[in-house]
Amino acid sequence: MEAPRPHLFGLLAGLFLAVALCVTAGLITHTWMRISDARVITVTGSARKDVESDLVIWRSSFSAEAPTLLEAQQKLDADLAKVAAWLDLKGVKERQLQPVQIREIMARTKGAEPDEMPQRLGYRLSQAIEVQSSEVERIPQLAGESTALLEQGVAFLSEAFEFIYTKAGDAKVEMMAEATKDARLRAEQIAAQGHRAIKELRSARMGVIQINPRYSGATSWEGNNDTSSRWKTITATVTAEFSLE
Repeated sequence: MEAPRPHLFGLLAGLFLAVALCVTAGLITHTWMRISDARVITVTGSARKDVESDLVIWRSSFSAEAPTLLEAQQKLDADLAKVAAWLDLKGVKERQLQPVQIREIMARTKGAEPDEMPQRLGYRLSQAIEVQSSEVERIPQLAGESTALLEQGVAFLSEAFEFIYTKAGDAKVEMMAEATKDARLRAEQIAAQGHRAIKELRSARMGVIQINPRYSGATSWEGNNDTSSRWKTITATVTAEFSLE
């Protein structure tokens, strides 16, 4: 008599479960035997640290246009005086001026022939300013307040801020130790499966450091070094080799 279909499904399910348990048991036994026979074990440990940037770099610029180079320079100097006064008012004393950039303003006249050269209408002069400060919270607020310069007729442009954690070198040393501890803990857990114990650390190799915006898990072979976020997460890995007793 043909077995009822539900009963047949039950038999097949039981058979598959039995096979899976046998395979799992085999893998565990094989892993246990490898640990039991091994002299060393290699594991990777990791460490994470949330940090706040302690340096902000603010780059901005302003420009002036005029029919002649002299007029453009005079207007740029007048705008520089306004920018300097505004920065002083905001308490930003440390700043660095970049060399003035000069560009000719060229345009074709209406109805000009295709091969006719464009005519010079005037000059545009640009002045860039860089501010480096430890006031990582206050300095970015100035970007929103710089509209006061626009109201004074200054063509002021604020660029994106760069946030830097200057103590990353010290953090790497600290995190290498933490990642090595994590590696030892993992090694002890694995060795215990084979009734073994860790004897000593034989070698440790640090992987690349990843500095990302907080809550980001991005990685790269060269290591990330984020400058876009004030709050960052530093991740370090260590590949460690331990001898077994």
